[in-house]
Amino acid sequence: MRIIGNIEHPILKITVFKMENRISVKFESGLYEQTYKFRDGEGVETLEDVEKVVDVLFLAQVLQHLNQMHEIRNQTLSRNIFVEENDEFDRII
Repeated sequence: MRIIGNIEHPILKITVFKMENRISVKFESGLYEQTYKFRDGEGVETLEDVEKVVDVLFLAQVLQHLNQMHEIRNQTLSRNIFVEENDEFDRII
């Protein structure tokens, strides 16, 4: 797999990869990432093709999904990880 380019975006890091029979587009934002893969024959063969596919609506949906991932992560941490509150005094046993 090799990097064939990047797409500029003010919030996301967007990297485009080429492998034998597919192109992968990776979107990164902080702790989260999404990858979309396009097979040969789907009309996405070059960086220019990817730039056409990654339109405003597509990017809005990617950002929405990344926000949902953030919410899901925070919700599961809140439900399942016990965070001790600091007591004013040390506990003596």
